[in-house]
Amino acid sequence: MRVLVVEDEPHIAGAVERVLRAEGFGVDVAEDGKKGLLLARRNEYAVIVLDLMLPLRNGYDVCRALRAAEITTPVLVLTAKDGEYDEADALDLGADDYLTKPFSFVVLLARIRALLRRTAPQRLPVLTAGDLWLDPGAHRCGRGEKELPLTPREFGLLEYLLRHADTVASKSELLAEVWDAWFEGDPNIVEVYIGYLRRKVDVPFGRSAIETVRGVGYRLDGRGG
Repeated sequence: MRVLVVEDEPHIAGAVERVLRAEGFGVDVAEDGKKGLLLARRNEYAVIVLDLMLPLRNGYDVCRALRAAEITTPVLVLTAKDGEYDEADALDLGADDYLTKPFSFVVLLARIRALLRRTAPQRLPVLTAGDLWLDPGAHRCGRGEKELPLTPREFGLLEYLLRHADTVASKSELLAEVWDAWFEGDPNIVEVYIGYLRRKVDVPFGRSAIETVRGVGYRLDGRGG
């Protein structure tokens, strides 16, 4: 699941991004309201964390524009403005929750989880490929009866491959979907994590579900290898 953070204070945006990534979320960050609105219109997000006092377009304007465009993504307003009228205005414009700075990351994560529970139409289905399974809702994965411990990044990578089983995913696609659209590190990090996954979900079981398609990318065998 991806979260959009629209925040112009770099230290706050960076801290929120690190906390969310540690919890297994994919994160996109926009430093102004114009960019935030553009990303929200182009992409699907589980939650939008939106500051009110933003350059170019303020958070009130962004929230109003989202709802006018019938984008129903839950919005958690994050702001230093703590007046009751400011809170009421944000909620009336379509925000779903409100958190005042300074805030606790424990509370921020709890609010995001609450929004996800509130908007989830039903429990996410378990993804399978043969005896390989992954439960996105419970954040669990295994082979048959054997549960496998995965890091948040490994889990996100395997989830994407399972959702697109039997389809080749390029490195750039995996970087955009599992890391983020502006990843500027070494693209070979994908190959490194593919190796980590193979050592956990394939090698101990004598399987080869995760295939390399040379010059193209990676594919997960829908039969589980």
